[in-house]
Amino acid sequence: MQVRGDSGDIVARAAAGVRWTSAFADLDPAQFPMLCALIPYGDAVFNERQVPRLLAELDRLPPAVDGEWVDQARELCQVVQRGPHRCLWFVGD
Repeated sequence: MQVRGDSGDIVARAAAGVRWTSAFADLDPAQFPMLCALIPYGDAVFNERQVPRLLAELDRLPPAVDGEWVDQARELCQVVQRGPHRCLWFVGD
């Protein structure tokens, strides 16, 4: 996970990545539309207007999907919200 500015510069990055499990596929798209955008081999990008919805989804994640990455994602969401023209990138393999 990374926060990038408009020019692609990396503003902040997480130490841990998302550990992909089949539990992601079990998330209900109606309840988790932001997190359902994540795929193991592609990038997902969330802008400053999407970050509040992503944070709400992180708060209600089931234990099967929880992990160290969730706290780091929350921190990076705050970085996005503190500056203009920033996006949170979930970088796939």
